[in-house]
Amino acid sequence: MQLPPLTRGKILRRYKRFLSDVELPGGEVVVAHCPNTGAMTSCWEPGAPVELSHSDNPKRKLQWTLERVDMGHGWVGINTARVNAVIAEGIDNGAIKELTGYRELQREPRFEAQGHPGSRFDMLLTEGNAKDAYVEVKNATLLVDKTVCFPDAVTERGKKHLELLEIAVTRGFRAAIVFAINRPEGDWFEPAWDIDQSYAQTLERVADNGVEAIVARLRHTATGIEVSGSNAWAG
Repeated sequence: MQLPPLTRGKILRRYKRFLSDVELPGGEVVVAHCPNTGAMTSCWEPGAPVELSHSDNPKRKLQWTLERVDMGHGWVGINTARVNAVIAEGIDNGAIKELTGYRELQREPRFEAQGHPGSRFDMLLTEGNAKDAYVEVKNATLLVDKTVCFPDAVTERGKKHLELLEIAVTRGFRAAIVFAINRPEGDWFEPAWDIDQSYAQTLERVADNGVEAIVARLRHTATGIEVSGSNAWAG
């Protein structure tokens, strides 16, 4: 996926969840939107190099958006709004081998289930050689030693998605959760037991019940982001 033109800077602080102060090369400090609902643990520190995108839309309160941070080993993707498009592109070009063979990809399909009103998944894959597949995508950036983990904060919404994927399996669909590893470090993936034990337990249960867990590595280039490979997570 091609990113918009990017501007270098260094992050000074993150606050009020969605705001960050960034110093531009000329010394000007701007307030940038931080499109990430997580804790961003291990993803930023004062003075770390960043890249921002800029919008001229007069309706926006903030013209700058924080896109990625370099924690010393390469870019860490911060803008979670980009991830679904990168994964969709990876599915389309065969970079996620576990989800190849489908001719149609629908974004944000509705899924009706009792107790879960107004639910949607990130994608629905159809017209393939396998069963239609519901897919949910999660941006994984928490680094603990050499392990990339998810989530970096307690997520009831994420747990709900796992439960819905499990229901989809009982209805005869394929169901997959894709953990997008959005940083260069890390030798393997694990759920973050110390942060959200309930989520980790639910992930293991639904994986035992037929939900496919896939780990996809994202690679940042000078101008974009792409999927560089994937593997099934065995738990």
